Amino acid sequence: MALLAVPQPFDFELTTERFRSFGRDLANLSVDGALHRVVGARKLVGAEFDLDGFYRWSRGDPVLKRLTKTLAGFRPSLAPDPFETLVTSITAQQVSLFAAFAIRNRLIERFGRRVGSAYSFPTRERLARAREEELVAVGFSRRKAEYVLGLVREPVDLHELASLPDEEVKRRLVSIRGIGEWTAEWFLARHLARPRAWPVGDVALDKAVRAFYPEAEDIRAFGRRFDPFQNLTAHYLLTGARVAPP
Repeated sequence: MALLAVPQPFDFELTTERFRSFGRDLANLSVDGALHRVVGARKLVGAEFDLDGFYRWSRGDPVLKRLTKTLAGFRPSLAPDPFETLVTSITAQQVSLFAAFAIRNRLIERFGRRVGSAYSFPTRERLARAREEELVAVGFSRRKAEYVLGLVREPVDLHELASLPDEEVKRRLVSIRGIGEWTAEWFLARHLARPRAWPVGDVALDKAVRAFYPEAEDIRAFGRRFDPFQNLTAHYLLTGARVAPP
């Protein structure tokens, strides 16, 4: 168990809400008010985000002004490992999050390492020994199984991406088979915590934006009004749509 010094404001229940909304998450296990994670806890609770700056900026937008009060202390959770981030995104492509979490859990049980109540996410090295049929057996489509195993063999240094600007990160990621703009944007948002990440094409984000801003038409263009806090805005709209709808 790790004791963390998390920047304030911080609300544990709101920050970990995502890990309970779509079923159990074996790699980020929420049990009896505690969160069990094998590694990467500080990143997991969104310590990198500038909430104070976002809250000051949001006062000029009535929707976000309300949401930042209702969700005060919510720090979007971040995926600690770049490989895990991309495999999780591939898992979630074109399926519901409930289905994605179920498939992800079966992958974790089959190839991860159990530590107490939770599991470590399968490493790149472990999945390198997996066969396509094994991934299909836990719920991946054959094409997605190909994408995951292709990612395992991909020579791109995923850890190096943290040192690159947003556009270069996206350029390198979309060169990998099975990774498109949506996945690249979520990598910027959920792993690198880049302030301007705006996952255009995400169905849930599209619905959330239109629910809170009925006047929104082009979601890509609409995101410019939230500069330079597109990432935090997206997370607050998504979480707000679940726990504090308009």
